[in-house]
Amino acid sequence: MDGYKGGWIEIIAGGMFSGKSEELIRRLRRAVIARQRVQVFKPIIDQRFASEDIVSRDDRRLKAIPVATSAELRARVEIGVQVVGIDEVQFFDDGVVDVCMQLADAGIRVIAAGLDQDYMRRPFGPMPALLAVAEEVSKMHAVCVRCRGAAHYSQRVAGGNAQVEVGDSSYEARCRSCYELYTATPESEPAVQLTMPQSA
Repeated sequence: MDGYKGGWIEIIAGGMFSGKSEELIRRLRRAVIARQRVQVFKPIIDQRFASEDIVSRDDRRLKAIPVATSAELRARVEIGVQVVGIDEVQFFDDGVVDVCMQLADAGIRVIAAGLDQDYMRRPFGPMPALLAVAEEVSKMHAVCVRCRGAAHYSQRVAGGNAQVEVGDSSYEARCRSCYELYTATPESEPAVQLTMPQSA
C-alpha cells in the first residue's frame, strides 16, 4: 500500500523467526526513500538486540523510540509524521488499538509487526483486535526446525510458563504437525517472571 495517501493500518503477523521485523524495516525504509516523515516505536521491554533500534535477524537496523505504554507512544508522535512503525506490538497494552485507529483516522499510515499467537497458540495481547481493524494483514511464516515445512508457531523449548519471556534461545519455529504443548518443569520456573506495564 505504498501509494495510498490516506490513513491506513497494516499488520505484519506471524510466529517467531518468520521475518516480521525484516519486513517492517523494508516497508519503513521505502517510506524514507520516498521522503516521507517516519517515526518508529518499540516496547521498552524488548532489548534483545539493541535498546534503541529494531533489529532483524539478518542484522538490518532502524532507529526506534522505546516506550512503555500505548499512551506514551501516542504522546511522542510528532506533528507532521506520515508513517508510524511499531515493532513487537503484541507487548503493548490494549490501548494500542485505539492509538493505531486515531493515527490512521488522522491520515497516518501505521505499520505494526508482532506475534499473533503466544507459545500456547493463544491470541497474543492486542493482536486479535488489531487484525480486525487493519486494512491490510500480511501473515509471515518461518521454517519448521523439525520437518522444514512452513512454521507458524513459536515452540517454547525452555523457561517457565509466563506468557511473556523475551529471548530467542527459549523458542523454535514449528509447524502444526511438529508443535508440542510446552509445560515448564518446577525447577525451570523462574523466581521472577516478566510482567508488562499497564497503560497509563
